[in-house]
Amino acid sequence: MDVKRRRGPKPEIDPAIAKEQERAKIEARTTEQWIDEGSVRGPAKSATQRAGSSGRAPREAPELDPVITAQLNDALGTQRGARLSERLAQASEALDRERFDEAKRIATSIAKEAPGVAAAHEVVGLANYRLGRYKQAAAALESAHDLHENQEILPPLADCYRALERWSAVERVWLLIRESSPRHEILAEGRIVAAGALADRGNLSAAIEMMMPAIKKTKSVKDHHLRQWYVLADFYDRLNDPIKARRWFATIAEIDPEYFDVQTRLRHIGR
Repeated sequence: MDVKRRRGPKPEIDPAIAKEQERAKIEARTTEQWIDEGSVRGPAKSATQRAGSSGRAPREAPELDPVITAQLNDALGTQRGARLSERLAQASEALDRERFDEAKRIATSIAKEAPGVAAAHEVVGLANYRLGRYKQAAAALESAHDLHENQEILPPLADCYRALERWSAVERVWLLIRESSPRHEILAEGRIVAAGALADRGNLSAAIEMMMPAIKKTKSVKDHHLRQWYVLADFYDRLNDPIKARRWFATIAEIDPEYFDVQTRLRHIGR
């Protein structure tokens, strides 16, 4: 999502620098939580079981989903399949621990040797995504989804297309997300990316309209509700509607006063 604070006249910014800042905002705010929480893992999500211990205590080795192990065994034989199963588990664990270069390196090697295993392409795609290599990430996530349709990788795929300014592709993936009847958090992330793509092109009114389903009352507020309200508040702020912007930032602050920079946003709205 874009976050542009209103603090008086803005200095002139070099277009190249502005574009890079935009990409950084996408990476830091729109997508970070997806990857960190492991919620876009698809086959790779179930590929590893995170260890529950911390510090210097011993941890159990990650285990690969038996379905993926079977795919590797079928493709490469039992002995080689077992070895690459361990390696793919290591790659997924590296991704979880934000060692993105390591995850990419291991998973890329596996994807070359076993190109029919979607989980390997998925780890490659997500690692590249977090490294800001959007073209490579999109290619790998496309391959993963072609091999095994997976709702959970669609929002980061759409965000890759957004970073690459492939607007029609963003719209296509957003349609896929809606038609797949996904979990609420997946739908929310897809909506955030699709609305952000509209805002990128200066169509804030359409972006706000796209976010309208997010304002429905809910008995239990989840993080994906707060994320959507934050985006909506930011859009209103950028549209110079301080009343509505303040309303949504304040709604978030009532539930979670420390959420992102809502307190700062509230202090500076309208300035």
